[in-house]
This record gives sequence, C-alpha cells and structure tokens, in this order.
Amino acid sequence: MENWEQTLSAGPLLGIAAAGILLILVLIIKFRLHAFVTLVLVSVLTAIATGIPTDSLYNVVMSGFRSTLGDVGILVGFGAMLGKLIEHSGGAQALADSMIRTFGEKRAPLALGVASLFLGFPMFFDAGLVVMLPIVFAVAARLGGPILLYAFPTAAAFSVMHVFVPPHPGPVAASTFFNTNLGLLVIVGVVVAIPTFYVTGYLWGKYVSRKYNFTEVVGSVFGRDGHDVKNPPKTSTVVAILLLPMLLIFLNTGVDFATKAGMIAGTEAWAQAFTFVGKSGIALLISVLVALPVLGSTRGIHGTALEKLVDSSLAPIASVVFITGAGGMYGGVLRASGIGDAVASQMESLGIPIILAVYLVALMLRLAQGSTTVALTTAAGLMAPAVLAGNYSSMQIVAITLACAAGSVFASHVNDSGFWLVGRLLGMDVKTTLKTWTAQQALESVMVFALTLPIFFLF
Repeated sequence: MENWEQTLSAGPLLGIAAAGILLILVLIIKFRLHAFVTLVLVSVLTAIATGIPTDSLYNVVMSGFRSTLGDVGILVGFGAMLGKLIEHSGGAQALADSMIRTFGEKRAPLALGVASLFLGFPMFFDAGLVVMLPIVFAVAARLGGPILLYAFPTAAAFSVMHVFVPPHPGPVAASTFFNTNLGLLVIVGVVVAIPTFYVTGYLWGKYVSRKYNFTEVVGSVFGRDGHDVKNPPKTSTVVAILLLPMLLIFLNTGVDFATKAGMIAGTEAWAQAFTFVGKSGIALLISVLVALPVLGSTRGIHGTALEKLVDSSLAPIASVVFITGAGGMYGGVLRASGIGDAVASQMESLGIPIILAVYLVALMLRLAQGSTTVALTTAAGLMAPAVLAGNYSSMQIVAITLACAAGSVFASHVNDSGFWLVGRLLGMDVKTTLKTWTAQQALESVMVFALTLPIFFLF
C-alpha cells in the first residue's frame, strides 16, 4: 500500500460508495442478512472494487476492524458490567424511589426521568428501559396516571444518554472516526442531553399522555414488580458509582485543557497519573472494581456467583460490539481506497456545511435501515476524511460528532428494533407507536442538531 496510488477519479469512487451503501441496505432490509455479516462482506467487495492490491487487501480490511473494536469493545464491556451490577443490586430501584420522594408525587414523571438519566450513563437503552419499566408501572398504578406520562420521560432519558453520551457504543465509535476529545464529548453530550430529555421526553410525555391516556398494560413481560430487592444500596452509593467514571474522565480532560492553555507542562507526575486514570477504559475499569465489592456485597453475592453475574452482562452486548467493529472496518476501507477524499472534495465543491452533511448522511441511513449503530458508524466512517481534513477545533469536532449521532436517531419506525421494544412494552399498537415514539425520536434528533449548530459556528 505504501507505493499504491488510486487511479480512479472521484465519479467512479463515489459511485462505488453509493453502491456499497445501497447494497448494505438491500442485504439488511430485503434479505434480512445480519448487519455484522453485511458490513464485512461489503467492506471486502468495496476494497476489491476500488482496486486495492490483493496482497494488501486483508490488512486494509482488518485494520479498521481492529482499531475500532479495540476502542469500543473495552468501553462497552465495562459499561455493561457496571449496568448489570447496578440493576441486580437494586440500585435502580433505590435511585428511582429516592427521586420520587425528593420531587414529590406530582413530579413523579420528572423524577423517573432524572433517575433514568443517571442510570443511562452506563446502561444501554433496552436494558435500562426493562430495568425501569416495572418501577414506572408501579408508580403509575399507585398514582393512577396514564402510562405514557411516566414511561416517556424514562424512555427518552435512556435514549438521549445512549445516543449522545459515552461510553455508549455510538458516540464512542463516532469519536474514534473523528478523533473527538472524549472528555469534551462527555461534557457537551450531557449538556445537550438534559434539555433534550426535558423537551422531547418530559414535555412530550405530558402531551401524548393526554391524547392516549390508557392506564393499564395488558399482560406482563416482567417477572417481578420492581420491588423484590430487600436490601438495596443507598441512593448516595449508587450516585457515587455512576459519577465515578465521569469524574475520572474529567481529570484527563482537565489536564489536556491545562496543558494546551500553557498552565502546566503536562509532564508532571500527577498530570500523567490523572491522564492515565482518566482514560475511558481505565476509568470504567476502576468503577467496575469499586462496584464489584460495594454492590455485590449489598446482595451478599461473592466469588463464583458474582463472577457469573458479571459474565451474564457480556452476552447481550456482543452483537453491538461486533457490528460497531464491522462499521469501523467499512470506514477503514473507505478511507484507504480514497473514497473518503473524494467525498470530502465533493462536499467542499457543493458548499454544504460539513455539520449538515454529516447529519443528513446519518439521517438517511437511519431511515433506510433502522439501526442507530449501523447508521452512525457508516456515516462516521464515510464522512471522517472530510472532517479530519477540515482543520476544525476540538469543540467543532464535538459538535460534528453529536450531529452525526442526532441524524442516526431520527424517526425510529418499523425497521428499528427499538420501535417494537417500546411499543410492545408499553402496550401500544403500531399506529400509536408511530404517533408517539417515532415522533419523539424525530424531535430528539432535530433538537440536538439545532443545539450543535451554535457550538459549531461559535467555537
């Protein structure tokens, strides 16, 4: 590859890129081929079509997979372990109950949403929703309110945290492609997620609950009532464990900022120590090591039982990790083949602001094939060369990353597993789910994109 030069012009390269994306959509939607298999297959075919030398083909294809999986795998793995420990210890229940006591019954929907924001830091959307919904149903039954009034703030809270805040795989994968400062992404992601949750979760939940004011869910997908943990941890303990990885990551960000500002040299022993423990993987490792004895002892779980509990957290996230790695593989091929450079030059000639281009590419992929992860990783891989060639500031890169994530969450509908998860768990038919949840996801997407624009143009 060192002496190889791309001989194809921009037109054929863009045609190959378009054909590759179309093939991904057809294989996933029409033929129901698994996203991981699809992305690997299309990566290989794209590399061949663009003329990458045969003797370099395997290394080119695998390099993107290795680099992405190395970054994403450890973060998602430790995040899943932390979420499992919080769930099993009763920490989710304790935190939600405390929030309700603090906010009062009238503000119970907001309390449940705020609790879900905290839990959404380490927990995946679907896992968090399943953990919290038994509590949501119990509160709704006790207070006699519509299900959607309590459920939508919770669902939206997990959605905004999952889509926009590391260590979730989407923002982590996008940050890998764009070389985003992860500490800044955490800070800005949280700042953007909170008002978005309030408007598209809490206020939207109040609106749709007046139109669809059913108070019961037929049947039960939960084998418990959400109050079966006799000795849950203290709320302060759960909050401390949830905040620990974020605080450690902030140490790294603070040192990096102080070094660039000339306040410190960055070579001091304490600065290097802060940088090390503030690396995302190390921060989550430390948090899991703290949570194991603290939350494990709450339920009297030790030794082999605790090992099995933690091990059970990894199986559900395997598919997400591998799909993300395959998305990185596809992005690596696009970069190595010169397609990314061709896209960059075309975007520059069209005069479309890069932040809008990134958002629209992710949005179209989301609408076409449903998966947020596939839409985000494919869009980030495709647009990374244009972003990296733009000499943007760290804050602008953060804004671009969030815009890409915003596009990837737009208008969940029937080709998205999350659409069916929310609809079925809340007892809604397809038409009602489209009018409530699909609309919420569209509002969430547009609002976050709108919030990223001033960040991009002012910083």
